[in-house]
Amino acid sequence: MPPTIYLVRHAQGEHNATRNYTILDPLLTAKGKQQCQDLKKAFPFHNEIDLVVASPLRRTVQTAALSFGPTLARKEVPFIALPVAQEVSNTKSDTGLEIEELLESLPTLFSNDQLEFDVHSKLDLSLLEKGWTSKQGQYAYTKEAILKRAAGLRSWLYQRPEKNIILVSHGAFMHFFTEDLDTVDAMTSTAYLNCELRIFTFTPSSTEDDAHVQETPESRTTRGANQRERDPHVLEEIETVTVQA
Repeated sequence: MPPTIYLVRHAQGEHNATRNYTILDPLLTAKGKQQCQDLKKAFPFHNEIDLVVASPLRRTVQTAALSFGPTLARKEVPFIALPVAQEVSNTKSDTGLEIEELLESLPTLFSNDQLEFDVHSKLDLSLLEKGWTSKQGQYAYTKEAILKRAAGLRSWLYQRPEKNIILVSHGAFMHFFTEDLDTVDAMTSTAYLNCELRIFTFTPSSTEDDAHVQETPESRTTRGANQRERDPHVLEEIETVTVQA
C-alpha cells in the first residue's frame, strides 16, 4: 500500500524575514526555530513516522531536525536529503551548497540547539550528486523541468516501502508536487505558510510511473482550507525572475 505523505514547508528563513533573496542558502531565523518547536509539540505522529526526507537546503534540514527530533531519535527512521525536493527558483536564496560546503556548515546549523539525535551521523547525503546546485537540467527554473522532477519525486515516494513519510520542502515546489497549480502561480508565490503541515495520500489510480497525491479531508479541515482559498492575502510572494515557458 502506498505511503501517507506528511508535507511540511520549512520554517521562516532569513530571506523570508528580510525579503533579501541574495542570501545564499539562508538559515532559519529565531522565529523560524520557534515555529519548529511549536510544530514538534503539536505533531501527534512522532512514533508512527517511518522515514523523514528533506530538501538539502539548510533551512529545510534545520526544519526537519528541529521539528521532528522525537521521530529522528528512533534509530530505525532514516533521514534522507533529496535534491529533487529543492525550491524552484534560481535565486541565491533557493540555491544550496555543494556537498563539501554543506558538510562543513553542518556543525553551525545546530550549535545553539538541543537535538534528540546526532544529525551528522543521521543525515544521509548519498543522493546529492555533483551539480545539484546548478539550477540547470532537471533543476532548471522552467515549468517543464519542475513538473518533471515533481512527478519523479511522487513516483519515488509511491514506491517506498514505508507507511508514513515526512517530506520537508519549499512552498512553491509543493504546489508542483501536489499539482494544485490552478490555485496559485507557483513560479512566483506560495499559499503554504512557514512550517505548515498538510497530509496527503496517493490517488487510487496512481502507478509507479504515474503517481498523484490528494490532500486528506482531515488535513483540509484542520488548516481551514476553504476559508484560506477565499482569502488572496495568504499568498506569499517569492523572488520574481524571468522564466522560460
